[in-house]
Amino acid sequence: MDLKALQNGSDIRGIAVDHEEKTANLTPAQVGKIAVGMVHWLRDEKHLAEKHQLGKLKIGIGHDSRISADRLKQALIDSFVEQNVEVLDFGLATTPAMFMATQFSHYDCDAAIMITASHLPYYFNGLKLFTKSGGAEKSDIAYILTHAEQPALQRKGSVRKTTILDDYSADLTDKIRKGMKTTEEKPLAGFHIIVDAGNGAGGFFAEKVLATLGADITGSQFLEPDGMFPNHIPNPDNKEAMASIQQAVLKNKADLGVIFDTDVDRSAIVDASGEVINRNNLIAVLATIVLEEFPGSSIVTNSPTSSHLKDFIESIGGKQVRYISGYRNVINKMIELNEEGIDTQLAIETSGHAAFKENYFLDDGAYVIAKILMLLPRLKNEGTTIGELISSLKQPTETQELRFEILASNVREYGEQVVRDLSGFVNSQRGMNIDPENHEGIRVNVYDDYGSGWFLLRMSLHEPLLVLQVENDQAGMNQNVLEELASFFEGYKQLDLARLHEALSK
Repeated sequence: MDLKALQNGSDIRGIAVDHEEKTANLTPAQVGKIAVGMVHWLRDEKHLAEKHQLGKLKIGIGHDSRISADRLKQALIDSFVEQNVEVLDFGLATTPAMFMATQFSHYDCDAAIMITASHLPYYFNGLKLFTKSGGAEKSDIAYILTHAEQPALQRKGSVRKTTILDDYSADLTDKIRKGMKTTEEKPLAGFHIIVDAGNGAGGFFAEKVLATLGADITGSQFLEPDGMFPNHIPNPDNKEAMASIQQAVLKNKADLGVIFDTDVDRSAIVDASGEVINRNNLIAVLATIVLEEFPGSSIVTNSPTSSHLKDFIESIGGKQVRYISGYRNVINKMIELNEEGIDTQLAIETSGHAAFKENYFLDDGAYVIAKILMLLPRLKNEGTTIGELISSLKQPTETQELRFEILASNVREYGEQVVRDLSGFVNSQRGMNIDPENHEGIRVNVYDDYGSGWFLLRMSLHEPLLVLQVENDQAGMNQNVLEELASFFEGYKQLDLARLHEALSK
């Protein structure tokens, strides 16, 4: 098969286990070839050819709890060892920890690979790649997948087993103490904090970070790695997963609940009252933290954020920059703005990917929780809660998201044409106007007969879909918006409008 089909933006992703009618396309054989492309990329694009020639090119490999991880890891190791590479086998790890393998001086990896497919079902897997300068870009993955045939050098390398989660955890605990401005060994003593790892790779955080800092972790759940994910999808953007940690917090009367995705590059929290703090709410909390430390900073988000979030960020002295969805996109926009001299301390998607300027511009779910933990002693002394920090963030009355499959063969061209045509339709309607502060698809503010709200139509990043998000502050008005949009969408016969018809029939 063509390896290029495995590219998923700035990652590599595919089916690693045969499942029902789905045949594996990310196999050990394919991964062995990808390892050849990675070495070419490191030699040619990262200027490491001389180091490779001397047998000093060092690559670290880690993985989450997926059942296909070991055999894909072994395929990488076998291929690298045949190519004169020094391999560090870190075993169970997290995506942020693997990046840190390139930063910690005692590992000093030239590159690091995390074997993960984030929150996708167990039969998927993938590869995320880092160098000392950060995560791979789309263009890097394209280069790797088109240079995967002939090894540049065939000479025996070496492999050594080690672990990184202890060092990564110790680094986090040091940062948390510094953020609290304390030298106390156990500054979280007296706090009851629950972790839900969803049987992914994040279970370490309960014992190695929270308990080490003195927190009571009684009631933490699904900490054991299990690649079949038997309890719920490890995904902070999933309703069932969030309901699970919410119930655990209330049942155990905890001060805080923490949930991670499979590879711990995303997270969310539940406060003591059971309030779920993810998506717009999590952005608001982190924006509050950032703007206390760096007044006037800009904050990059993806495009499908509530209009109320913009108002909230501006009310506390910041500026929101809504940008294109995709965690690399928002992170790269943050880097670009800083290079232009615009202080931008945070980039975050509603999915939970969040990167801080102070933390290598790395989307790190554990570091997000670390920043929140730094607040806890102060909030306790002030007699307030995390939820109360964002009490002025207005919540929409109605939110809906509909996905329309594009049946045309020229998916992107067809979808982008629908978006362009919608612009003309909106301009002919009363009670609708196009929001100019938008970089993705078309965002429209609605008023009068359509209530008070907005909708966004955009192409999905990785699937043959158009995504429609609708929010309103007046009950029942989303229906009016959808009814009006139905008259537009019905003209496009290559769209599967089943979800729209279902929503209108309610």
